[in-house]
Amino acid sequence: MSILVDENTRLLVQGLGRDGSFQASSCRAYGTNMVAGVHPRRGGTKFEDDVPIFETVVEAVEATGANVGLIFVPASGAADAIIEQVDAGLPLVVCISEGVPVQDMVTTLAYLEDKPTRLLGPNCPGLIHPGTKAKVGIIPGSIMSEGRVGVVSRSGTLTYEAVVQLTELGIGQSTCVGIGGDPLHGTTFVDVLEMFENDDETDAIVMIGEIGGTKEQQAAEYIKSHVTKPVVGAIVGQTAPPGKRMGHAGAIITGKAALASEKIRVLKEAGVHVADSPAVIGAKMAEVLGR
Repeated sequence: MSILVDENTRLLVQGLGRDGSFQASSCRAYGTNMVAGVHPRRGGTKFEDDVPIFETVVEAVEATGANVGLIFVPASGAADAIIEQVDAGLPLVVCISEGVPVQDMVTTLAYLEDKPTRLLGPNCPGLIHPGTKAKVGIIPGSIMSEGRVGVVSRSGTLTYEAVVQLTELGIGQSTCVGIGGDPLHGTTFVDVLEMFENDDETDAIVMIGEIGGTKEQQAAEYIKSHVTKPVVGAIVGQTAPPGKRMGHAGAIITGKAALASEKIRVLKEAGVHVADSPAVIGAKMAEVLGR
């Protein structure tokens, strides 16, 4: 069993501009089955000579049976793209777009409340499952290695850093999921932790958080009550000054709960093995696994 994507993934990519085309090619090169593209002015043409492009998501889903949507639409149109994919019935929608207005996400998340679609992102690197070569997003496939450690992170770049460290130490990954660093997004730490807990391909979990909000506290509460597998955690932004946004839109200290120190405290109380810095995530996992 895997989480979210596997050999049955049939990928639809919406937004085949320069970046979207490059990343779609990368997904295909890794082994992902891309069955459709969507672009309002390129319907009837082909992507890389063999993937049909449609003008609407509904047309693409009906013609190809796509079951995962990947969005590279500019921020101003990302919310509309998410809703279009939801309305087409896609079970999983992954939005890479950065800078989506908060008000747009308020409306979008409200629209999703009674829908069966799961949203990952926005402002996330997507996810990847090395075992079945299923890559949906921008996580580099070259750094991955198949194994039994699940990775979930708010930070795209630190997702890659953690994976590189694990791979270099001979610790493979089951699935790697970037949930995104915006204040409002779809899938949460708790959602992914639950999946990893129930995944028979995952024996241990890496969770990377950062300053801002209380998502790590919610994760800690869930870990304490429901997760039986070892969790290695890392919180970045320990030296960030209060009130200053650091990188992600959601990475800003707005009260005691948003401090890195507070997040580290509650994670330790929940039994998480906290790495002192992102540079030693792999070493901490090796220690926990007795490598």
